[in-house]
Amino acid sequence: MRKMLAAVSRVLSGVAQKPASRVLVASRNFANDATFEIKKCDLHRLEEGPPVTTVLTREDGLKYYRMMQTVRRMELKADQLYKQKIIRGFCHLCDGQEACCVGLEAGINPTDHLITAYRAHGFTFTRGLSVRAILAELTGRRGGCAKGKGGSMHMYAKNFYGGNGIVGAQGQIFEAYNMAALWKLPCIFICENNRYGMGTSVERAAASTDYYKRGDFIPGLRVDGMDILCVREATRFAAAYCRSGKGPILMELQTYRYHGHSMSDPGVSYRTREEIQEVRSKSDPIMLLKDRMVNSNLASVEELKEIDVDVRKEIEDAAQFATADPEPPLEELGYHIYCSDPPFEVRGANQWIKFKSIS
Repeated sequence: MRKMLAAVSRVLSGVAQKPASRVLVASRNFANDATFEIKKCDLHRLEEGPPVTTVLTREDGLKYYRMMQTVRRMELKADQLYKQKIIRGFCHLCDGQEACCVGLEAGINPTDHLITAYRAHGFTFTRGLSVRAILAELTGRRGGCAKGKGGSMHMYAKNFYGGNGIVGAQGQIFEAYNMAALWKLPCIFICENNRYGMGTSVERAAASTDYYKRGDFIPGLRVDGMDILCVREATRFAAAYCRSGKGPILMELQTYRYHGHSMSDPGVSYRTREEIQEVRSKSDPIMLLKDRMVNSNLASVEELKEIDVDVRKEIEDAAQFATADPEPPLEELGYHIYCSDPPFEVRGANQWIKFKSIS
């Protein structure tokens, strides 16, 4: 009898020692979905735009939250690795702009093609690459998504052509607008307006800051780029517009970056710390989604905290890999230049040393 009581006591004590959050999450009934009002988009050459209400399911909400939190933590880890001089060269972070990459991916298909500029880490993740492959690329390791030879601005995945340093400069963007309009190409042009071009505010740089009108004959949308639901609905609208054969469309996503232009820019010489903190406290994309989900009974605070813990562990594991994985050897410098052509010799900086390419 004593043995039986002891066994029962151990079982009961085991139940009592479980984390309270997990017990609460397991026993609580959450809503399957909720309807939210979202900010109306400004329109250019359009009679109607995206809806001003949208439905968010619990499943999608949890997925978006995890993705945005992963991008945020990944960028903060990249910041740390750069300051430790483990990541070298150029490094442009996108923390603060998570609603753009996650919202855009939520509004298109995996088979759609995506091209982005140099602030590419978030898009690389939402297009399907792992944090491990991204951080390893940043640290120049063989396990990186470009075999350690691309770095921050040259990351690629299936249907993703990322990391380009031009960003529509020298006028080519207007030639592209013109050709797309003439040929009615199914192309969505996207301006991630984070309010600063390097260290210059948009007000100082542009006589007109209505970037969504810059396509002239191309219709445009100005979207709240800090709200993932706004970005998702605007992207769905734009994609449907293009797929219907009407030609290109332009979206301006009004967003904000918390870091400077690159890791060499402290980001506070041309803007105040108070400005950054105000955006963090009032418009942070992760905070906005979290508040919506909790207030609408789509999730609990405890459940979201568990996601935070899982994400932090994933980032730490990826960082361990990105610092332990070997660098590519020098003889592989010319590898993977072309995927199907026969091998050829590549002359390096020293003309007496030749590197053989392989697919």
